[in-house]
Amino acid sequence: MASPRTITIVALSVALGLFFVFMGTIKLTPRLSRDAYNEMKRAYKSYVRALPMLKKMGVSSILLRKSIGALEVACGIVMTLVPGRPKDVANFLLLLLVLAVLFFHQLVGDPLKRYAHALVFGILLTCRLLIARQPEELPPDKRMLSVNGDEQPLIHEAAPEKGKVKVS
Repeated sequence: MASPRTITIVALSVALGLFFVFMGTIKLTPRLSRDAYNEMKRAYKSYVRALPMLKKMGVSSILLRKSIGALEVACGIVMTLVPGRPKDVANFLLLLLVLAVLFFHQLVGDPLKRYAHALVFGILLTCRLLIARQPEELPPDKRMLSVNGDEQPLIHEAAPEKGKVKVS
């Protein structure tokens, strides 16, 4: 049976991956929701207006919206379908993306209700990354240390408890 840690990582990966595929698709095409798509277009125009540096670099609101949307879709697919280390990379990229979006919302002075979802999903991405990066806990019978080919119990388990004398 899978450990609770594994179940948590898989559940968070799938849920977050599907969310970012959905949100990235909304940024790329009006097929899912024309109203949400038009709202994204309006929001990204305000982001580019608030950061004239982007305009000077030749980044239009369309390019910014489509590149962020494509990155969300790609990372969402990786989070949902690809096993192993690429999930952590996608998680990290999405976390950076969420931080950038939070910066954009603050820059244009949006109220909290407009970016609360970004805060929540940023926290979920952080939790998933922290859980995934923790080492797997071994059962007590497998906690052995190999020294010169000899299996020995780990030092903290081999030492007697404080205040007790080991009698042989």
